[in-house]
Amino acid sequence: MNLYWKYASIILRSQMQYKVSFIMSAVGQFLVSFTTFLGVYFMFSRFNSVKGFTFSEVLLCFAVILTSFSLAECFVRGFDAFSGIISNGEFDRIMVRPRNEILQVLASRIEFSRIGRLLQALVMFAYAIPASRVDWTFDKILTLIFMLAGGIIVFSGLFIIYASLCFFTIEGLEFMNIFTDGGREFGRYPFSVYGEGVLKFLTFVIPLALFQYYPFIYLIGKSDNTCYMFLPLVGMLFIIPCLIFWRIGVRHYQSTGS
Repeated sequence: MNLYWKYASIILRSQMQYKVSFIMSAVGQFLVSFTTFLGVYFMFSRFNSVKGFTFSEVLLCFAVILTSFSLAECFVRGFDAFSGIISNGEFDRIMVRPRNEILQVLASRIEFSRIGRLLQALVMFAYAIPASRVDWTFDKILTLIFMLAGGIIVFSGLFIIYASLCFFTIEGLEFMNIFTDGGREFGRYPFSVYGEGVLKFLTFVIPLALFQYYPFIYLIGKSDNTCYMFLPLVGMLFIIPCLIFWRIGVRHYQSTGS
């Protein structure tokens, strides 16, 4: 981990060499997520609730998934851009270095400009936490922490799957964006609003609902099932098959010979 943080420090210093560009990128990220927030705001300016969820509750749900996605995209961006590493032969050099290839891919690209999205999420948290009228007992605080941690791990797993597919296809498959960027966009509302079929798929196949919907309804008091607060921890197990798929892809990799 010390080596990773050294990499991160170097990347941050290099990005800050162009401060105006960095600030403009961060502002752009903030504005992109802000337009999504406006969509939620205008929805609730017309309707008082959506499937029984109020504006402050939806905003709290949106803040959780935006925070998780922003942190995952910031620190796991190397896997999202992995197709370039494969196509230009850079992975050959990664393979011969005496360090774990996952560490090297993680450290190959860190997008600190995603702080713009993170700032948007923190602003929403600042409004939604008091407005949602959640009784912030120890178990509710712990639930929120589990949701954030589970979201980061699940989104990271999806980025790893995206990168692993590149071992077989060279170029990344854009359909994975349905679960990464699409998961972020759909996750602004509790997944139950999209129907039972979608909720089941996002529970048993791609476990986005395990850190978003089920602990969320426990958090806001719509369910008293205490097992829901631990479901994000179950969702974290999703990283195991993702890493196994990555290892299969590494064994399948054929050097470019360059």
